[in-house]
Amino acid sequence: RNYLKFSQPTFHNSLFVPNFSTSSISTKPKTVVSSFSADHPTYTLEHQPPVHSCQWKWRGYSIRYQRCGDTGPAFVLVHGFGANSDHWRKNLPVLGVSHRVYSIDLIGYGYSDKPNPRDFGLTSFYTFETWASQLNDFCVEVVKDEAFFICNSIGGLVGLQAAVMEPQICKGLMLLNISLRMLHIKKQPPLGRPLIKGFQSLLRNTGLGKLFFRTVATPQSVRNILCQCYNDTSQVTEELVEKILLPGLEPGAVDVFLEFICYSDGPLPEELLPLVKCPVLIVWGDKDPWEPIELGRAYANFDTVEDFIVLPGVGHCPQDEAPHLVNPLVEAFAERHSATRTGGSSVSDVWIEMWISWKSET
Repeated sequence: RNYLKFSQPTFHNSLFVPNFSTSSISTKPKTVVSSFSADHPTYTLEHQPPVHSCQWKWRGYSIRYQRCGDTGPAFVLVHGFGANSDHWRKNLPVLGVSHRVYSIDLIGYGYSDKPNPRDFGLTSFYTFETWASQLNDFCVEVVKDEAFFICNSIGGLVGLQAAVMEPQICKGLMLLNISLRMLHIKKQPPLGRPLIKGFQSLLRNTGLGKLFFRTVATPQSVRNILCQCYNDTSQVTEELVEKILLPGLEPGAVDVFLEFICYSDGPLPEELLPLVKCPVLIVWGDKDPWEPIELGRAYANFDTVEDFIVLPGVGHCPQDEAPHLVNPLVEAFAERHSATRTGGSSVSDVWIEMWISWKSET
């Protein structure tokens, strides 16, 4: 079976002509989306709707979320580890022009409440099942509609788990550099598992963990970490550092941080992907140092995955580093799977058509 492997595309008379070779891996192609300057977006928006910051009570906890737009299909944007709904600040007003867009702070992150995990005894609270329940309840109580889940990093596991638990809520999943969970206990050699558990216990139950947190919860450390995972480090601005750091200094944040880095159980993407009933689009920045694309490509083989789109020169957080590439993909994915649309071409084809239209106008 042949796997179409696209290299950097070339352009002839404004047409997208990918170069490809074949190997015996899979029949599913991956698609390369050509990067272009953020100074020349696919389309311009003169009037963007305002973004509102809101609070929602969930199981007695205060949850911060943001919303934008009041017409069209609903999107719920789900952040990754250590981030929050502000990580979608470049997407909310753009997508909100023709969609109802929500970004949510998962419990324990951002400006949502951060209950102490020790209050739950031996029962783990900060799990993908908890966050998936939060996401589904949010759709029922706030969105009051089915929605597309647009997820980055560990947010992808949250979206997948939510879609498995309540399949009638999720219309489609777009996974941006989903976490491979390389530190999961199942991916560690059997002889090393007791050592890992011991180290996790040391972090959680001694002062070592809080000392470690204090070393990373500084502006310079946050900037250094972001510069690792953003290929275009010019996007690591003072604003971004502040948006990531300040919620991490809220009371209770250190306990959530330590709880999650010690969370090596729970589901893996490869376990959840076969169980979802909705279409899945995977998008991957190929310069992600944390989630290697060479491993992520295997997810294209699942029947539920309709396309695997590669963003050349983009790192772990494409929605923030390259929103001019991500936003059109989100809109095309929703258009394809909206109830009013029948037939049509693939998401990558829609995106390419948009690119050609922009190219012809310039």
